[in-house]
Amino acid sequence: MTEAMTPLAEDFGAQGDAATRARWLALVEKTLKGQSFEDALTVKTPDGLTIQPLYTAEDGVAVARDLRARDTHRPWDLRMRSAHPDPTRAAKDVLTDLEGGAASVLLQIDPTGANGVAVGSADDLGKALSGVLLDLAPVALDAGFLGPKAADWLGALAKAAPNAPLALHLDPLTAFAQTGASPGPIESHVFNAATVASRLSSTYAKASLFLATGRAAHEAGGSNVEELALMTASALTYAKALVRSGLTIEEAFGRIVLGVSLDGEYFTGVAKVRAAKAIWARLTESCGVTVAPTIEARSSRRMLAKADAWTNLLRLTSAGFAGAVGGADAIVLDAFTDAIGLPTAFARHLGRVADPAGGAWYLDSLTDQLARAAWASFQAIEAAGGVIKALETGLVADAVAKSRSAQEAAYADKSRKILGVTVFPNADDKPPEVETPDPSAFAVQGPDVRLPGPDSHCPALTPVRFAAAFEGA
Repeated sequence: MTEAMTPLAEDFGAQGDAATRARWLALVEKTLKGQSFEDALTVKTPDGLTIQPLYTAEDGVAVARDLRARDTHRPWDLRMRSAHPDPTRAAKDVLTDLEGGAASVLLQIDPTGANGVAVGSADDLGKALSGVLLDLAPVALDAGFLGPKAADWLGALAKAAPNAPLALHLDPLTAFAQTGASPGPIESHVFNAATVASRLSSTYAKASLFLATGRAAHEAGGSNVEELALMTASALTYAKALVRSGLTIEEAFGRIVLGVSLDGEYFTGVAKVRAAKAIWARLTESCGVTVAPTIEARSSRRMLAKADAWTNLLRLTSAGFAGAVGGADAIVLDAFTDAIGLPTAFARHLGRVADPAGGAWYLDSLTDQLARAAWASFQAIEAAGGVIKALETGLVADAVAKSRSAQEAAYADKSRKILGVTVFPNADDKPPEVETPDPSAFAVQGPDVRLPGPDSHCPALTPVRFAAAFEGA
């Protein structure tokens, strides 16, 4: 005897009827008991973008996709940051990271040792990279206004090996935005960096020259749109400076790396990396060239917590996976203890599919919304006279401050939550061990980075850590 089969989709109508969005909405509205669909089920991002609870083929949009073939053995580059003030200790950390599976290194430089490796000369840099084969292991720099000097030191250490995959990461605009001042005109720093970059580019064919990022806006509490817009405006400024220094427009864009910040919001992170690629495609097309993007994704510091720091492992895992699925070329993950102090050895410790997120209606829609909103914000920056003018007049800072206030309010009323801090706090929290070296013990005298002319000033984009407001003293 055969029993009658009840279709699982019977509630959508008679058997054989299409389960349309209209039918679904009708059923949903019955459960809302008078609440509006928009208020109950849709979500607004800090950028004001709307996220729906359901996406269908009707929501599909065409998004620029990066379908380049990747190395099947190492589809993305796991890049470890080294910032211990002692150059000798930093070198040991770098070699340990490379031997442990990292593909490249990001060396954070600060002659005072307070915020990076105490490097003030080519000899100091040599100590910090002792044992590293620069023609094999990519080394990226984070040196602020010292960038052009550090780039020359790194070039000298590479001994003119033409295939050395150096990442100079020249980025005076981020240093300017974060500190609120430049030692001499900021325009001079941009052009000086481009002059050094142009000279080194003729020797190191595989070297990337500039890092264009909106990290300063992100870490100060800005929205994803504001970050992407600042990234785009910086990229255009650096490309113009490189062309002025002798490179072709195609060569200039080909030597720029885009920097994207990733926090613990996985889907938004995937969409942001993909949006950066879509924006890059439009920017380069507008300049008459076609150049594939190179993206370095870094984990967000503003998302880290001191209270129950172990939960940072979850946030960092989400950020790292978002960078991988989004298609970043290099991923830099901070140590989970970075909100407390320098990491110990313990704390230091999908790729074969092209655009794995492509075709997902939700992610394509979110990517498209982010890209369009960021492009409009970028156009506003350009209309204001470019990124330098936008920083100096406070256009960028005002937008970031508004976004920061809105996000702080959302955390305060718990409409947004911080695991281990505002929800599920750990009463028995045992902080992990960290290192707390005295920077003054390693400080060195660095070269003078001042350039002729009056200093430039802008409202500083001061970094924030959202959990700090709930962690007490």
